[in-house]
Amino acid sequence: MSKQKFYDPWPSDITYERPDRILVIKFTTGEEFSLPAEYLRVESPSAEVVGHNGKKNIVYGRKYVGITSIEEVGNYAIRLIFDDLHDTGIYTWETLYELGQKYNENWRRYISELSNRGLSREP
Repeated sequence: MSKQKFYDPWPSDITYERPDRILVIKFTTGEEFSLPAEYLRVESPSAEVVGHNGKKNIVYGRKYVGITSIEEVGNYAIRLIFDDLHDTGIYTWETLYELGQKYNENWRRYISELSNRGLSREP
């Protein structure tokens, strides 16, 4: 019987910088990502964002959202509790790594979608 393979890279440190609303994640590869709470909220892997029908929902008005709590989920993920009471997204190490690597691309797409729909980051 083979052992379960854990995701690599693995986070070596996760820190939330509350005044700036930035989650800093360092990985075993030496890579470090500084991810705004707003970005993590609008890219949440929850059903609210991912959608039940496979079509991603655009979350808007979250410019000032913060993280109130970070909970460990087993040894493979964290759950972020946001101050807008969103708490259903489970962020696996793989998800966090991909969000870090694709930050610029994802953020540009998000801003474009808001603009195309006449929505705002402002609450």
